Amino acid sequence: MDIDPVDFRILKILKKDGMMTNRQIAYELNLTTTPVHERIKRLRRDGLIKNYTIELDLKKLNKNLIVFVKVSLKEHSQEYLKRFEQDVQGIPEIVECFCISGESDFLLKVIVSDMEEYKHFILNKLAALPNIGEAQSNFVITEAKMSSVLGE
Repeated sequence: MDIDPVDFRILKILKKDGMMTNRQIAYELNLTTTPVHERIKRLRRDGLIKNYTIELDLKKLNKNLIVFVKVSLKEHSQEYLKRFEQDVQGIPEIVECFCISGESDFLLKVIVSDMEEYKHFILNKLAALPNIGEAQSNFVITEAKMSSVLGE
C-alpha cells in the first residue's frame, strides 16, 4: 500500500481530531477539499482507516488505574490459546489483549478505578478463567506517550 507524505499528514490530523471536516483538513494542508475527500475515501476503502473512535478522559470516568498484566497459560495448545482470546472479549476491564512471545503468553491492558476494583478483577474474573497459570501485574505510574499514528 502506497502512503505518501500527504496521506500520512491526513492520518495524523484525523488521529488528533477525527471530527475535523474535509474542508478543515484541506485548509491545514493548503489543498482543496476534493483531493482530501478522495484521499480519505481511499484510505478507508483500502482499510488503513479502520474506524473513527473517541478518546475518553479516564480520570473523569473515575478510571484511575492502568495495569499491564502478563499472563502465562498452563497449557499451550491452539485450542487453549483461542479459548483465552475469546474469554477476554467478555471482560470489560480488559481493553487490549496481545498474544506475545517471551516468558508470558499474553499481555493485557486493564483499566479500573482503584486497587480494590483491580483486586476484584484479579480474583473474580481473571483467575476464574480456565487454564490460567500465572499473572504478573505492572502498574502504570505515568503515561509518557500514547499514539496510534506511526512516526509521531
